Amino acid sequence: MKLNKLTLKDRQLFNRHLAFVRHELAAFSFANIYIWRAIFDIRWALIENGLCIFFRDQIGCFMYLPPLERERNPLVIRQAFKIMDGINKNKDISRIENIGEEGLEYYRALGYLCHHKYPDYLCSRNDLAFLKGNKFKSQRASYNYFIKHYSFEALEFNPKDRAGCLSLFNDWAEERKAHCSEDIYCGMLEDNRKVIKEALHDYKQLGLEGIIVKIDKQIKGFTLGYKLNNDTFCILYEITDLSVKGLAQFIFRRFSQELKDYKYINIMDDSGLDNLKKVKLSYKPRRLIPAYIATRDV
Repeated sequence: MKLNKLTLKDRQLFNRHLAFVRHELAAFSFANIYIWRAIFDIRWALIENGLCIFFRDQIGCFMYLPPLERERNPLVIRQAFKIMDGINKNKDISRIENIGEEGLEYYRALGYLCHHKYPDYLCSRNDLAFLKGNKFKSQRASYNYFIKHYSFEALEFNPKDRAGCLSLFNDWAEERKAHCSEDIYCGMLEDNRKVIKEALHDYKQLGLEGIIVKIDKQIKGFTLGYKLNNDTFCILYEITDLSVKGLAQFIFRRFSQELKDYKYINIMDDSGLDNLKKVKLSYKPRRLIPAYIATRDV
């Protein structure tokens, strides 16, 4: 079976299949899929009218999402595993990622093993926009410090800001690496350097939205994300100059205030990093959205 290389021209096809079912996990977005082209060779195929998306790198091939189909068909999954097995020397690598809780019993009933993946954090937009109450005391204090001590501009992201945002990310990543010697974390920073460059390059075509914050005419922070469904927006990236106290809290709140059409904000997963988990939990998510990986007992 021919596997088609992912391009921007596939956006309409992907969005049509993504719309068959309402999804809560941030992974179910064309923008989120597409930007990983910087790391993976992404291919897709229609199998029995189900859209199957394959990610491949030097290690092997896996499905980033379960098949996107109007009605579930076990044959699609079997054929998808056959494709992966034809690529992977080690069949243990063949797997389907980002299965939502609603699909868990279906995969288990078919005999697949389902393993926990890192959950997404779902927050109330009102909580993030207003920071009311004692539970947000720390974030509110940081926000107030920033607006009191800095002269700034908060502006809608414009494609001309790409170079400045990428430069900020490079500085941010180098500072993070200087304070962390974990190979896995440093590797993630390098991967994200490539991914964010992809996102910034095709920002408009991917339907991304974002804001930047300037201090002394220099970009000191930016955040961007995308609409997941009618009531949920996903924050894809938030990068700030770590030396500017309160900027991270300010830009997060300001962007949340502007997203008035949404009830919830998905702030993605924590990639298994304890520090990131701590930060995300500090914003008191209303719910953690489970995600699973399906494999076989081979």
